Amino acid sequence: MDLSFLPRFPLALGDLSVIALILLAGLATGELFRRVLMLPRISGYVLAGVLLGPGTFGLLDRGMLEAAQLLFDIALGLILFELGSRLDWQWFRHNRWLLASSLAEIVFSFALVWLLLCALRMPLLHAAIAAAIGVATGASVLLVVIHDRRADGPLTDRAVNLTALNNVVAVVAVTMLLAPLHLQYRPGVTTLLLQPAYMLLGSILLGYATSVVLVLLARWLGKREELQFIALVAMVLLTVGIAKALQLSMLVSLLALGVMARNRDRARHLLPVEFGPSAQVLFVVLFVLTGAAVTLGELAAGAGMALAYVLIRLAGKLLGVVMFSGPSGLSTRKAGLLGLTLMPMSATAVAMVDATARYYPQFGDHVVSVVLGAVLILELAAPLATQIALRAAGESRADANGR
Repeated sequence: MDLSFLPRFPLALGDLSVIALILLAGLATGELFRRVLMLPRISGYVLAGVLLGPGTFGLLDRGMLEAAQLLFDIALGLILFELGSRLDWQWFRHNRWLLASSLAEIVFSFALVWLLLCALRMPLLHAAIAAAIGVATGASVLLVVIHDRRADGPLTDRAVNLTALNNVVAVVAVTMLLAPLHLQYRPGVTTLLLQPAYMLLGSILLGYATSVVLVLLARWLGKREELQFIALVAMVLLTVGIAKALQLSMLVSLLALGVMARNRDRARHLLPVEFGPSAQVLFVVLFVLTGAAVTLGELAAGAGMALAYVLIRLAGKLLGVVMFSGPSGLSTRKAGLLGLTLMPMSATAVAMVDATARYYPQFGDHVVSVVLGAVLILELAAPLATQIALRAAGESRADANGR
């Protein structure tokens, strides 16, 4: 009997089925976290990714994760664009102590993590790159919690600006640290000198060029939210595509797009990014894939170091913001709450790890496991800490249903 018309097992899921699985698993786990455990949905999305990912039940293998990479890039691009567009240089200029506070939390979080990892016998350069990645606050967690809780106020604004600045510093630092990493693996002198400069300057120029086009599009389309959102997604995709084609930094390019679009758009043709239903779909995918990037085996292998990394990094950020809290116009209590909002690590850290490992597969599985282990711990714990901090500051305006 000819049964060739029947499907063969195991079934090969198409790209659409993979995305549907990611959305349904994330949605269900996120709602269970909110309704049963009274925890933020984001933590549920991340846990769904961990359980579905290659290191646990394996329902999502590496090929399936690559199929959903496009949605990951769009979501991360929207986050980085908004982060860059909300970086208010005027505020830093008028409040120099706020700038001092920001620089202090960047320096202390980097220095303490680097010293810890060196003390734990990690190679100096690997420790520096891991510490530079840790400088960046997880913008996706912070901004999604802010939108979800409808948070608004001085502490929220400070958290966003400090996060924007520490992300800029982190991505630039990781890019520049590629130069000594080149030296360690002994490439040609030309590559050693030119590759980091090409990546940094080329990425900034790409961000500038796409910001010019985006502002012109916004001016032409007018203040129509739905059309501007389509234009923004298109420019994010174009920026990501060109950055990958030219081997530039996607992260630097997207941050530059946001920063330069804000500064070029003096007539305010561009509307603020609204995280409506379409964006929420993308963010579910973003957090599920972030969770799937970390295997439980990796976490177990570097659990102790990952936890130490999390704690010393938090100490550095708290120390930095508390040290200049008085002169910057913030009480010690509010400074502590601000430090908690800087706690998350998320998709940006995963992207920086992937970018470094892609250029240098020898980068070190141990380093990757420590950083990604810290990301997993903070993806599960930091959304709640951020939510508590915003609520304690009296800036969370969500109703009792969390809507």
